[in-house]
Amino acid sequence: MKPRRILIFSLVYYPRFVGGAEVAVKEITDRIPPGEISFEMIALNGGGEAREEQVGAVTVHRIFSKVGPLQKLLFPFAAYFKAKKLHRQDPYDGTWAIMASYAGFAAYLFKKSFPKIPFILTIQEGDHFGRREGVLFPLFKKMFAHADRIQAISKYLADWSGRMGATCPIDIVPNGVDYGRFAAALPAERKDLLRREWGASSSDIILVTASRLVFKNAIDTIIRALLDLDPSVKLLILGRGRDEAKLKALAATLKLSDRVIFRGFVPHADLPAYLQASDIFVRPSRTEGLGNSFLEAMAAGIPVIATPVGGIPDFLTDGETGLFCEVDNPQSIAQKVQKLTRDRESRGYITEKARDMVRDMYQWDAIAPRMRKLFI
Repeated sequence: MKPRRILIFSLVYYPRFVGGAEVAVKEITDRIPPGEISFEMIALNGGGEAREEQVGAVTVHRIFSKVGPLQKLLFPFAAYFKAKKLHRQDPYDGTWAIMASYAGFAAYLFKKSFPKIPFILTIQEGDHFGRREGVLFPLFKKMFAHADRIQAISKYLADWSGRMGATCPIDIVPNGVDYGRFAAALPAERKDLLRREWGASSSDIILVTASRLVFKNAIDTIIRALLDLDPSVKLLILGRGRDEAKLKALAATLKLSDRVIFRGFVPHADLPAYLQASDIFVRPSRTEGLGNSFLEAMAAGIPVIATPVGGIPDFLTDGETGLFCEVDNPQSIAQKVQKLTRDRESRGYITEKARDMVRDMYQWDAIAPRMRKLFI
């Protein structure tokens, strides 16, 4: 029997763009037998990429020649026309839009032209809720109203989908973790080498955060928290983003440049080592859809400090699988860091409970079959 053909709309994709949504798509599609479902995708060309290439289990069709503001605005329309052309050549059995944004608009336009083809909308949003709920609400509402099924990665996003006008079934299927890779023990010599590269001694406490350097991830709050912590506590920042210069300036202004390590972009394959060589994961998000990075840190065996916002309470129970700090409160972060460094018994309990939870509930091998059911 011919496999079902699913067309994915995603603004960007591997190999140049790897975020939570992109990781989710690849991990899920790689685990679904190609004899059951074949996947194609329309995405922007990051610049110099092939117009068509195979990335894992997905055939990617790229449009335009770079990712910029104009290309993003035009993406829904260009992707829609590209999808119509591909559909005429070999019809699709369903579409899958990654987030209620540019990709969601493209899928909505396609749905208007081909109303009988099922449209699945994945809600991965972590920020920009005000933009969607404000003056653009009528436009965003069309995506939710025309979806045949919605997959939300957290209860928070499922509830938000309802507020945005969804009337279709809403399934909560979270993102997951490649548990085996993140939990595999890092050799001691590799850990020591990484810490020496960061200028950290064996007695230093390394706080680590892995995210885009943007306002919603509140990295500025972690930097300020260092003022209330012992000089042996340092912060390792993994990632890039538009706030990088501001954050470096803040560290310099507070005379903390020697304690804040900007490591830049780290390939996802290298993250397990960076996490295991650190001591505590901190991300005091101002908003959050779910947050793969928290789950990856838990799988890597380091305790997590986070804020009780968005989808984080789905997996973090205070004192059980992590510690909650207050939003925009550096002193609260410092207090939680001190608790974890002084109370080894509590730290060990939290780390073990969190790792067991990720192993039992958030592995991709268990999540992919749940997504497969939405496509069949």
